Amino acid sequence: MSIHLVGGGWSQEHYRAVYGPFLEESSRLASKHTRGPRIAVVQLYDAAADDGRDRFAQFAAILRDLGPCRAVPVLVAEGDAVPAAAIDDLDGLLVAGGLTPAYLAAVTPVAGEIRRLVVAGLPYLGFSAGAQIAATTAIIGGWRSGAVPICDEDCGEDLDQVTTAPGLGLVDFAVDAHAAQWGTLTRAITAVDRGDVDRAVAVDESTACIVTEHSTLTAGAGQCWWVQRTGAGVVVRADRGSPG
Repeated sequence: MSIHLVGGGWSQEHYRAVYGPFLEESSRLASKHTRGPRIAVVQLYDAAADDGRDRFAQFAAILRDLGPCRAVPVLVAEGDAVPAAAIDDLDGLLVAGGLTPAYLAAVTPVAGEIRRLVVAGLPYLGFSAGAQIAATTAIIGGWRSGAVPICDEDCGEDLDQVTTAPGLGLVDFAVDAHAAQWGTLTRAITAVDRGDVDRAVAVDESTACIVTEHSTLTAGAGQCWWVQRTGAGVVVRADRGSPG
């Protein structure tokens, strides 16, 4: 099992540290594919604005620059669902970023199959929204708790109140993204403090929280901010990894 939770960001100098371990894990499954691992990239798009191809191409270029692979576009209009056939015969699954509630709605019909594949060994990389929805209980947005602002309104994901919902169930802690850059650490703290989740990690941009069966580590430019409730209240611990 290999789950890579990326906090967003586009710092090219950190691509190898952030995406390299995911590609390496995918490559280990790729013996049946002669051109390298077959990796599906799930990218949602706003049908009124674009078709998602430019952002898919960005992820495909990152992966191909790191090593041989076949990036397969799974372009899904917001409001539609990821087709079950799109996650068949893969060596890796990358779920991209955008509006987190829309991503959760899109993957929910195939959540059980994604979970089965990941438990069986399929590497999963979630970028921003894709990282947030990986949790059993996912933080999907919001910028206020009651009447109290807890982060910038622009980070609300079109939601007013801090909101959690059932996610993919790949990790047993909640995830937030863009932690240092957007100030979303306070949203993770709020979710833990209110009892919505037992613990959470807020991941900085150009940083990955990499989860395997036996370890959890941080890679890339920034930090993973771990939030947990104790008898004395909420405790935050910063874990800084290697920039690669």
